[in-house]
Amino acid sequence: MIKVKILFVGPSESGKTVLANFLSDTTENVGGEYRPTRGVRILEFESQPVGSGDNKACEVDLWDCSGDFKFESCWPALMKDSNGVVIIFNPDVPSHLKEIETWHSMFISSQGLVDNQCLLISHYKPGSKDSLGSSHLSRIPFIQSNLEEEPEDVRQSFCRYLGNVVNAMSESREREEMSIIT
Repeated sequence: MIKVKILFVGPSESGKTVLANFLSDTTENVGGEYRPTRGVRILEFESQPVGSGDNKACEVDLWDCSGDFKFESCWPALMKDSNGVVIIFNPDVPSHLKEIETWHSMFISSQGLVDNQCLLISHYKPGSKDSLGSSHLSRIPFIQSNLEEEPEDVRQSFCRYLGNVVNAMSESREREEMSIIT
């Protein structure tokens, strides 16, 4: 079984832990009192990537990373051997839209990940309006998350994203093998 390491990053209080718990089936409850993540939480679960070449289940190590910059010195260690990065933000907080550029630079650009190994999730409340404008982030797959109204849409979007990551890993492995042969 293929193993995939995915990082959930983004500003504090953006909904990373709620989404991580939901996707890993750690909890049925999507509400509750806010408790900031201290450093990182690692959730392990199996998932069925959609659109990957072999259509087999994969083992997901989901790293729910704190959005607190006091843990910034730990981030290089968290990034090691990651296969994908999901940036989660809350569009109701104006500073989050500005911060996603920073998160992209720190976790995606620095690792050389391709666009389909990344995902932006706007974890919003009903009635929110999202806009990424014309930034380079508009090339990255983007979904809106509303666990109260459309939880299975969020799960299916994540499974499609996992399929993209698995495909990118397979392509990278094939290139590596070909470079050894030639």
